[in-house]
Amino acid sequence: MKGERAVVLFSGGLDSTTVLYLARSQGYHLYCLIFAYGQRHRKEIRAAQKIARLNKLPYKIVKINLPWTKSSLIAGKKKIPSFSVRRKNIPSTYVPGRNTIFLSYALSLAESIGAKKIFIGANSIDFSGYPDCRPAYYYAWQKVLKALDTRIKIVAPLLKMSKARIIQLGSKLGVPYHLTWSCYRGGKNPCGLCDSCHWRQQGFQEAGRSDPLKYQHVAGTVSRNF
Repeated sequence: MKGERAVVLFSGGLDSTTVLYLARSQGYHLYCLIFAYGQRHRKEIRAAQKIARLNKLPYKIVKINLPWTKSSLIAGKKKIPSFSVRRKNIPSTYVPGRNTIFLSYALSLAESIGAKKIFIGANSIDFSGYPDCRPAYYYAWQKVLKALDTRIKIVAPLLKMSKARIIQLGSKLGVPYHLTWSCYRGGKNPCGLCDSCHWRQQGFQEAGRSDPLKYQHVAGTVSRNF
């Protein structure tokens, strides 16, 4: 509802930035939660800060230490895998419990400031197969919120949208995609090889738009017939 407070889980990536601009267009007073959890692509934190400041939105960077995880997104000696259409298992970049931790923090903030919505840019179509990006996971969260007797709701408007549709939506909303960061490897320029780079590049191709970022490697369009 227009004028209500809402919390946005904000990474500075393509999806979360699109969600931020969508929620802003609906008139919510937004509070951004940015997480520093030891990710290799710390560049996304700086991207999130820039975009939050551009929109004059309050934000909080929450630092989390997950020393037990073996995710290649955190473990420095593990190689970030390149995209593969043949992969069947959950990739090594999955961080166990990450979205559960993030949403728990967001719930705490929402209750504290009187927010009724928590926005998250989760997507279940063009993604790496993470279990905490699936619709069933968010349906389960709604049951948790109901059990807590709270009116707070988790809103995942991009959950069933393709990356191309997300980009088309964001373009209409004026999302500054040139400020966003998606690459898991976090170099000077996006690698163009990791899952996140692959889905982003393909999304822009299918949306008929040019990605403003310059990649180290430009992927070809991959057929969806697999």
